[in-house]
Amino acid sequence: MKFTTTTILTTAILAGSSIAAPRSGLSDRLQARGALSRQSLPAEKKGVLLKQTTQGANVQYSKNWAGVVREKPPPSATYTAVSATFTVPEPTATDKSGEMQAVSAWVGIDGDTYTKAILQTGIDAYIQNGKQTFDAWYEWYPLSAENFDLELSAGDVVVAKVKSYSPSKGVAIIENKSSGQSVTKTLSAPSASATLAGQNAEWIVEDFNSGTSMVPLANFGKIDFAGAQAEAGGAKYGVNNVAVLDIQQNGNVKAHVKILSDSEFSVTYQ
Repeated sequence: MKFTTTTILTTAILAGSSIAAPRSGLSDRLQARGALSRQSLPAEKKGVLLKQTTQGANVQYSKNWAGVVREKPPPSATYTAVSATFTVPEPTATDKSGEMQAVSAWVGIDGDTYTKAILQTGIDAYIQNGKQTFDAWYEWYPLSAENFDLELSAGDVVVAKVKSYSPSKGVAIIENKSSGQSVTKTLSAPSASATLAGQNAEWIVEDFNSGTSMVPLANFGKIDFAGAQAEAGGAKYGVNNVAVLDIQQNGNVKAHVKILSDSEFSVTYQ
């Protein structure tokens, strides 16, 4: 999720790159990237099993992630692909400050309980002084994210998918079904210590960081995920009976997840 001067417009937060950070070692990564790096941070949870849905999913609160996580693979298999279809949200400002606000939506393999690597792809939506901008991106952590050359507008229907061919080879794909454009990037693990393990599958709406501060979360309305699917050992898995995260900030729920079926869920701004 490369944070460009175009994206941030005239804001004083100028960031040259981003990483999607797994759960541990955050302080080391912040020092390595510098104080102004745009960060896609781990799911900072507040406790465990705060409530339970009718589907049996564990619902936890996070200050930056809302969505669904498969925290472990099925026996004798690993996750090799994660995909979903969703609509690019139309971000609106939550106040009249004119400052940048944003939201991100993505799919990924690893980076939750397995912290050495993450392969992910998705979109960012920004609002500042009434102007909306959008980015599509791909990343193999710990390398910085890069933007796809893909036109996006609010309301576009996109399909996001990551697939691993091996622990060290994978691909990120985003298709804009509204425009008919599709982009693909084949990726390699940046080092022998950053290979995939296929332990996690994720579908996430995120309130990301820039430097040491969270970028204010834009009002994104509702993001509906459809066709949410993970592949492991030749079988396909959905979003029932897995970990569910709501964003909670300052004691208030800001983004709420509702499981609709084994392949569909919504994330609604509160």
